[in-house]
Amino acid sequence: MPAADPHRPDPDALLRAAAQEGRGRLKIFLGAAPGVGKTYEMLSEGAARKRDGVDVVVGVVETHGRVETEALTRGHEIIARRDIAYEGRTLGEMDIDAILARSPRLVLVDELAHTNAPGSRHPKRYQDVEELLAAGISVYSTLNIQHVESLNDVVASFTRVRVRETVPDSILEAAELEVVDIPPDELIDRLKAGKVYLPQEATRALDHFFSKSNLSALRELALRRAAQAVDARMLDDVRALGLGGTWAGSDRIVVAINELPGADNLVRAAKRVADGLHGPWTALFVETPRTAAFSPAQHARVAATMTLATQLGAAVATVPAPNVVEGIRGFLTDARATQLVLGKSNRSRWFELRHGSVVDRLVRDTPGVTVHVLPVTGEAPREPVRQRPSPGWGTAGGYAITTAMIAGITAIASTLFHILELGNIGMLYLLPVMVAASLHGLRTGLFAGLASSLAYNFFFLPPVGTLSISNPENIVSVVVLFGVAVVTSQLTSRVRAQADLAAASARTNATLAGFLRQIAGVNDIDAAAQMICDDVRRLLGVQVLLLGPEGGRDIGILAATDPAYRLDTMDHAAANWAYDTGTPAGKGSGTLTASEWLFHPLKAGERVVGVLAIANETGGNPVRPDQLPLLSSLADQSALVLERLRLQAEMRDVDAVRTRDRLRAALLSSVSHDLRTPLTAVMVAADQLSHGVTPELVGTIRSESARLNRFVSNLLDMARVEAGAIRLKVEATDLSDAVAGAAHDARGALEGHDVRLDVPPDLPLVRVDPQLLHHCLLNLLDNAGRYADPGTEIVIEGRNRYGEISLSVRDQGPGLPPGQEARVFDTFTRLEGTDRSVGGTGLGLAIVKAFAEAMGLSVTAANRADGEGAIFSLLFPPASLLRDLPTGADH
Repeated sequence: MPAADPHRPDPDALLRAAAQEGRGRLKIFLGAAPGVGKTYEMLSEGAARKRDGVDVVVGVVETHGRVETEALTRGHEIIARRDIAYEGRTLGEMDIDAILARSPRLVLVDELAHTNAPGSRHPKRYQDVEELLAAGISVYSTLNIQHVESLNDVVASFTRVRVRETVPDSILEAAELEVVDIPPDELIDRLKAGKVYLPQEATRALDHFFSKSNLSALRELALRRAAQAVDARMLDDVRALGLGGTWAGSDRIVVAINELPGADNLVRAAKRVADGLHGPWTALFVETPRTAAFSPAQHARVAATMTLATQLGAAVATVPAPNVVEGIRGFLTDARATQLVLGKSNRSRWFELRHGSVVDRLVRDTPGVTVHVLPVTGEAPREPVRQRPSPGWGTAGGYAITTAMIAGITAIASTLFHILELGNIGMLYLLPVMVAASLHGLRTGLFAGLASSLAYNFFFLPPVGTLSISNPENIVSVVVLFGVAVVTSQLTSRVRAQADLAAASARTNATLAGFLRQIAGVNDIDAAAQMICDDVRRLLGVQVLLLGPEGGRDIGILAATDPAYRLDTMDHAAANWAYDTGTPAGKGSGTLTASEWLFHPLKAGERVVGVLAIANETGGNPVRPDQLPLLSSLADQSALVLERLRLQAEMRDVDAVRTRDRLRAALLSSVSHDLRTPLTAVMVAADQLSHGVTPELVGTIRSESARLNRFVSNLLDMARVEAGAIRLKVEATDLSDAVAGAAHDARGALEGHDVRLDVPPDLPLVRVDPQLLHHCLLNLLDNAGRYADPGTEIVIEGRNRYGEISLSVRDQGPGLPPGQEARVFDTFTRLEGTDRSVGGTGLGLAIVKAFAEAMGLSVTAANRADGEGAIFSLLFPPASLLRDLPTGADH
């Protein structure tokens, strides 16, 4: 399989470049520790950009009282911070809305890993930065290396300090990095001079985090991480432009493994090379047509070597190719590798003369790549000699068909002997040679060439009837027949090998595509887990379990192909090892091999979301070595699906928490404001009772107590709605009576308004809960009485149109803002600038909607067409109407 054209732009790189169009650019000033001068450098470069005419503002900068840093901020426009009240304190956070409204070209944002105060739009500052970038605003920011998510545990291992504020690695991968670096001794001097912390804090820091060994290690991590980011960005740009070459900005190591004993030593050597060069490395196995003839022991050695490479931190890859040289060369080109580690086995001179040397060809054909050659001296154990498949020698049917074709050609040529020339007759014999070589292989083709030459010589070359050749020129015909057979057979073998590789690759891709297509649309994690188990069993023919966390640290079975499967103590230990370390465990791995199961971690990024356990029903290896790449791909796809479902569940939980917080905050606001008013009136009236009871005082106490009772009832009703505790008692109800009763009970709220009841007595009875309907009407009338202009008429109208009854409450006032009619039914909503902005909890109409929907009704809000004012309507569908009087007591 030929390698991809290195001068062709990479589509993925082009897509990533296109995604950056219209977005702002992020530049991160990366430091090893606090005090190296990141903020100072960011402000200095911002000032330089401003002098160049760029519109620069300061979003947030933490000066920590440093005089020189504060001096740099004076030349910049500073966006005022937004105050957020939290636990009795006022915290200042970056005002992202003000920055978006100001829309500068560049904004300076200090401390990218900062956690925002509760109540902010985003929990993390880097998420604020993402929104600014999406709006086309470029950002300069600062970050210490210990705040990088993937390095958090590494830093904690030697500093004994684990920071809680981290930034995903994806943020760094999309950013331009500038390392702000000073030697550890100079940073320690700055710390002692009080330029980083206060003197008492500096002394404590020197004894712990800011030791010279810690600073040296942090400095190396920062430089190495920046180098990796720069190298990744460089390769992405090179691929997007379709440029050739290795581009050895940093070293990238590839080790080519094989099925021979000693391949594990190649992996260990590659690990040492990668550690010495501080570069990423990949273990590569090239799958050729010869791989199909591997013995089980050879397959097992390949699998063990790949597992070892994974445990040592390598990426693993398996690529199909016609031969090893083409596979390695193509992968080196695609990976832009700079170092190649491979082994040279002890081959005879005669073998190298016939087949050539892989090492020599790679050294010659891969300029720009340093090749490390290690001798593979291990002797392969004696293995049973495998009989070659019979198709290699041909089949009896193939020979019979070939013989029949040659006999047929001889008969045709004898018939046409007096018409055709002797040379043309020889050309006819090429046909069975080509057909035999193409369909039945090399040896059958050689047989066809030999038989054709003998038939041609015996029947047509003089002297006819003998196998002697009188004319030396006729020898050429025999040689040509043999040559055609050999060449055609070799070409056919090569085409077959490439076709088999392409078909295997297509089958694998189709398998993965079908697997992902089936589980991608599932939104239930239990259903997805069961589908993963069933599909992996169908594709690999193994027993499958899917394990995941169950409350505590241990993991349990989420799904299984057979519910009766159970894990013993050793199995649980291997499963927890795979989940905790992110490396395979169990049978066929290098850890806890006594288990009958192979536990493969499901990793989404750096996070392990579950463990896939597989076992062979016959007790052998859980999966064949040639199926390991497919297993890894299935595990990767499963991990992505499980991570998506986990994030969806978290988002639902977050939305629920946000809703509860919003309701709680609104409830507190309502209780503190709206309930205080009637309570104050009642207390004042009670104080006046000592001076004598008057009808006005009694009326005030009664009206305000009723108002307070409505508020408390609404709060209790809303709690019932939120808890799903509404219980219906459906009865046949007369709307005329229901409206009259509600108008009577709401007379206090309707005081000062003329109320007109326009509900025909011949309206059908409706099947509703009378108590809930009463609550709905009370809230609608209370809403109308509170918001209608003083002295205006309020109309309650009932109509029966086309079998649907509408019960409407009309008021006269400013009405509703166009387009906002549906919002009045949201909890705690009071529309500003309209009659809906008068006092109130904002619960009444929300309760109307909840109770109406519970009874199968609908409620609408609109502005009156005949004048100013609003109209709220309850709609009773035909299914709720009773045409005849009910015969039972309750329905």
